Amino acid sequence: MGEYLLGLDAGNTVIKAVIFDRTGRELAYAGEEGHSRMPCPGHVERDLGELWANAKRVIRTCIDRAGIAATDVAAIGCAGHGNGLYALDLDGEPLLGIQSLDTRAAGLVEEWAADGVGERTYPIARQRPWPSQTPTLLAWLKRHRPELFKRIGTVFFSKDFVVNRLTGVRVSEVSDMSGAGLLDLAARRYDAALMEAYGLADCMDLLPPLIESADMAGRVTEAVAAETGLATGTPVIGGLFDVVASALGSGVSRTGSASIIAGTWSINQVVIDGPDLDGPVFMSSTFDRTRYMAMENSATSAANLEWLVREFFGGGQEEGVSPFDACCALAAAVEPASDDPLYHPYLYGAQQDGHARAGFYGIAGWHTKGHLIHALLEGVAFGHRQHVETIRKAGATFEEAMLSGGGSRSRLWPQIFADVLGLPVTVAVSRETGALGAAIAAGTGVGLFADFTEGAKAMVRVDRHYRPNGALAAHYGRRYAIYRDISDAMAPLWRRLAATHPIDAGVAA
Repeated sequence: MGEYLLGLDAGNTVIKAVIFDRTGRELAYAGEEGHSRMPCPGHVERDLGELWANAKRVIRTCIDRAGIAATDVAAIGCAGHGNGLYALDLDGEPLLGIQSLDTRAAGLVEEWAADGVGERTYPIARQRPWPSQTPTLLAWLKRHRPELFKRIGTVFFSKDFVVNRLTGVRVSEVSDMSGAGLLDLAARRYDAALMEAYGLADCMDLLPPLIESADMAGRVTEAVAAETGLATGTPVIGGLFDVVASALGSGVSRTGSASIIAGTWSINQVVIDGPDLDGPVFMSSTFDRTRYMAMENSATSAANLEWLVREFFGGGQEEGVSPFDACCALAAAVEPASDDPLYHPYLYGAQQDGHARAGFYGIAGWHTKGHLIHALLEGVAFGHRQHVETIRKAGATFEEAMLSGGGSRSRLWPQIFADVLGLPVTVAVSRETGALGAAIAAGTGVGLFADFTEGAKAMVRVDRHYRPNGALAAHYGRRYAIYRDISDAMAPLWRRLAATHPIDAGVAA
């Protein structure tokens, strides 16, 4: 058996390939950024042909950079962003890729809320419908794009699409399917009553065969081997919902351990023994067959900083300094004050309000770019705090958290997280925790590790620790309360803003 593990991470924006040895040391990395299409307001889609072309390119580049023989790769694990909707047609060819930033179905979610659909789905799936959720999007397509809907042969997820292209196998696994509200969570299987609640009783055959995260999905085909530099027959493991993979890749494997991911999405999760917490907290399975993740998530995290950098800080910074580091340096120079601006991180809507919009509030003439950046970093942390409070109210307990995702790379932002959350925060050495979690799953699947905990212990190393500054607790408590109050006050205005109407032709002229 080979000595190395290949982890793939198919996110909303970038697909990555990382080769690790059995101690978690990274031999090589390659990443390729994809392009999103936004054909209508609220619609966020991607070209599946581009995704697969990028996947092949990063795999080959990574193997070349590692300087190893293809036969040295013992197994491949793949993680990918959850929800959205990835579809093959009736012939098994790529059809549609909707990303988990999509909010087209916000109106349908409101309609379902009024009809009590969530009261029917939550006892089974431990989830209520939300705009980017896979069954919600499928129901939207069924209603609004019936011709496209009739062409769908398979519905699954971003990492499942990559696994399908590698192996030719049509399959998905429990962590992703449970994370999309498509399983009876306790029974870990598809459920006809659940599908009926979504109005999708006739869609059971669109869901692929279901396996566990460490089960083998298939093997690399000869044709794919020729295109990627992989060895024919290399095992490809079922893989993981990326938030679960990132938790595992940051060392979160024990019951009661917590993971916070500041990536495209705000992910806040804790490992629990059973799906029996109080209250409407989102749940999925973990990487193993017996435990669960209590999580609260929304598209309200580091994507906000990516947007700010892309639109306003693309150039002009000191040579050799990334724009992200330049932004954080400006923010670090700000001394927190009670009248600092506030920011809502709702570029892609809020968790239960697809109409929510981002915004700065309370800007004064003496505020600088540094104040606005600091407000953004703080506002993202406030969004995470809102989710953490929901998890705790449901009964989950934890006293510290592992932070991963793009936000963890900053030296400033993890301290803001610790101060806003009132929690000690730890950052792992590996920046690619999603790919590392997928590699741990691959190693477990082919027997290199006895289980996921042993794999995490062997491959995860800790880098930095941050303790909350008690002197700032009252300051952030006051500002968080204002942040929540502004959000409540803005909700009806966001709804009015979303109710767009055609501009009168005479006025436009």
